[in-house]
Amino acid sequence: MKIRMISDVLKEQYGEKIYRLALSSGCTCPNRDGTVGTGGCTFCSEGGSGEFASAPAPVAEQIEKAKALVRGKTAGQHFIAYFQSFTNTYGDMDRLRRLYEETVALEDIAVLALGTRPDCLDDRMIAMLSELNKKKPVWVELGLQTANDETASRINRCYPRSTFENAYCRLKTAGLTVVVHLIFGLPGESEEDMLASVRYLSGLTPPPDGVKLQLLQILRGTRLGEDFTREPWPVMSLSEYAELLVKALRLLPPETVIHRLTGDGPKKLLLAPLWCADKKTVLNTIRKRIAEA
Repeated sequence: MKIRMISDVLKEQYGEKIYRLALSSGCTCPNRDGTVGTGGCTFCSEGGSGEFASAPAPVAEQIEKAKALVRGKTAGQHFIAYFQSFTNTYGDMDRLRRLYEETVALEDIAVLALGTRPDCLDDRMIAMLSELNKKKPVWVELGLQTANDETASRINRCYPRSTFENAYCRLKTAGLTVVVHLIFGLPGESEEDMLASVRYLSGLTPPPDGVKLQLLQILRGTRLGEDFTREPWPVMSLSEYAELLVKALRLLPPETVIHRLTGDGPKKLLLAPLWCADKKTVLNTIRKRIAEA
């Protein structure tokens, strides 16, 4: 099986491997501050799913620190400014505009990537992102996680699928690149439920520009972690996850680029599955299975 990985697409465009710089916008989340909910999604840690991001500081300072962390891997001249933690379109519009304009103005920033929620994308925000997109490519990463509203309620996502669809259509109409996150292994979901979420994405018009496929990692300090500590439940093995990925990848349209096949959360917080802490083995196993498919 051949798939289009974002690393290969970017290398074709820029002639070098492009690394992400994990940055912090200083935003919080409406699912934490009481605006739409409290406590956040049950799988989300205190770092807002961005444990490897720089601490809030002037963006130029954050970028220099983040580049120093990857300098041993690359002498490249281009980077992705990745604002991952929490909800990066939530908060004061003027502050965010200044922050992101400063970021895209930097010569070695090739792409601005923003993790966010679909209920934090009003028309003014999308118009601002569209303007930035004329200067540098802007990727809007939407945390759908599952297309099943029952599962979404269990994980305290605090928005219905219809909200995602509305935001998705408006983003695509505005000409923005949309990358959608899915999590496999959410509590109560069968394999068919997980694949149904992939089919749902494949049926969107137009289909997503990219997807991130993520294994659920149960972390200490999360509500899901508390539940798992009280009453553990079976989690997928590495071979089961690799097989599921192959089935999911077969369902995606060829124009959708794969941005992630798994994830590597902080080992000190990981409760399960423990095998995912060995990133090298995980990636090698997944790549081998995809090559065989």
